[in-house]
Amino acid sequence: MERKKHSSSNQRRQQKHHERIQNSFDNEESDEQSTSIRNVQQPNLQGDYLNIAILLFLYLLQGIPIGLISGVPLLLLNHGIGYSQQAIFSFAIWPFSCKLLWAPIVDSVYSSRFGRRKSWMIPAQYLIGAFMIIISYCLDSMINAIDGPNIYLLTAMFLILNFLAATQDIAVDGWALTMLKPWNVGYASTCNTVGQTSGYFLGYVVFLILESPRFANYFRDEPQTEGLVSLHGFFFFWGIVFIVATTMVMIFKREKPSVHENGEENMSIRQTYSRLIQIMKLGPVQNFAAVLLTCKIGFAITDAATGLKLKEAGLPMDHIALMAIPMLPLQMILPWIIGRYTNGPRPLDVFLRAYPFRLIFCFIFAGLLWWTRTLYDRYSYFPLYYYVVLIILYALHQITVYSMYVAIMAFHAKISDPSIGGTYMTLLNTITNLGGNWPTTLALWLIDYISLSYCSIDGSKCTLTTTKNDENDSCIANGGGGGGKCTLWLDGYYIETFIFTIIGIIWYFWGRKQINRLQTISTKQWLCPNTLSQQRHNS
Repeated sequence: MERKKHSSSNQRRQQKHHERIQNSFDNEESDEQSTSIRNVQQPNLQGDYLNIAILLFLYLLQGIPIGLISGVPLLLLNHGIGYSQQAIFSFAIWPFSCKLLWAPIVDSVYSSRFGRRKSWMIPAQYLIGAFMIIISYCLDSMINAIDGPNIYLLTAMFLILNFLAATQDIAVDGWALTMLKPWNVGYASTCNTVGQTSGYFLGYVVFLILESPRFANYFRDEPQTEGLVSLHGFFFFWGIVFIVATTMVMIFKREKPSVHENGEENMSIRQTYSRLIQIMKLGPVQNFAAVLLTCKIGFAITDAATGLKLKEAGLPMDHIALMAIPMLPLQMILPWIIGRYTNGPRPLDVFLRAYPFRLIFCFIFAGLLWWTRTLYDRYSYFPLYYYVVLIILYALHQITVYSMYVAIMAFHAKISDPSIGGTYMTLLNTITNLGGNWPTTLALWLIDYISLSYCSIDGSKCTLTTTKNDENDSCIANGGGGGGKCTLWLDGYYIETFIFTIIGIIWYFWGRKQINRLQTISTKQWLCPNTLSQQRHNS
């Protein structure tokens, strides 16, 4: 349910923008400089409208693969893919959480003649376009295979696609710093948020709606079993868009030379990785990493499988996609509202207040799933009041999600070493994303193994067995001429909800002590050793 957030780039740009303004104040020597600084604080988009439009479109393209990767699991449910196989496919979302591993290479290796950012962005986008066109011809055969979808091949293909999109993200994030005028750099994060959200909306919501036969039949005289678009057609279309757009940018948009304003921009690959190792050796960072890597275990199954389970219970796929529409304005407004309460010296207090409520929602959504199944079994459709309750619950859940997210991001900004702010922030955000990815993958993988069902032959019960596909096939084969029927007796979603929530409650009492202690640590203890040495030398 929680859409993954890729915010390290936003924080990196905001940090650099803040450093530019702060350095300007530190070097203020005359009234003329003061006037210049005041102008910097008042952005003026004159001359940057085209650059804003280009950035928005580049980030929109980046959001398309992210949205598709979020929507494909719902399609796979229609083809008998179990949750353990869904867990395998979930590895396709990992590249954005691991891009720190190759980001220093993208930042340091380039052709000055072609452009520092275009050296990576242009090839990455061409590869995305070509890759989408090529795989569009084999998607149907892979998903509709007689033996079922080839989950390993699908995962590998989408993993490569997401890796290319993450590489494009690194390059575009860096290009935004020089594409926009210095006093407009703050708009880069807005372009990222709006563009990537729009791309995600197209790749997830719009695709699932148009792919749905149920939705398409509203516009047809005779019902059909296919939607207005297919997965392979959608891939082919956006592959062409990627290639055309990349060609236009390569030909008509020149890249300004990078202006190195601090030591971070000048660091080599080796120096960057060395700094990362130094940061990771800091005691407070290691303790905070332990918090970040474990804090989302309690609601892992809720975030990973609730949407899939609602579809399994009968909620139409296009209705699940339409749920994202009323959530968009809320997701745009919430960070601004919550930000008022995270700007103080203890931003993680908001995190601790929201945590118990998010755990409570684990049980609420388990109840919602049971209610969904009950309503569908009774009516074979969902009344209007069901959707009202569903939207209200999702909206309230988003408040807890964003309260924790914004609080963590605010704490990252508070403790990051300004001399290497971008690298420091990216490292912390990478750990944060990994802390959400591994519990999600684990939770999906466990569902099939702990769900219990019974195999009925001629109406009689048999030995309980797990709901893995191979055992379902065995149940059917052992039924003789009529075949057996494997019926779910106890859904592993409920078992995991109980177990993971208990773990979350235990974590809360441990994590609260750790977080309260981390918020009292002196700022100097978070600084990189090189920065501390420089401060001592200057003093």
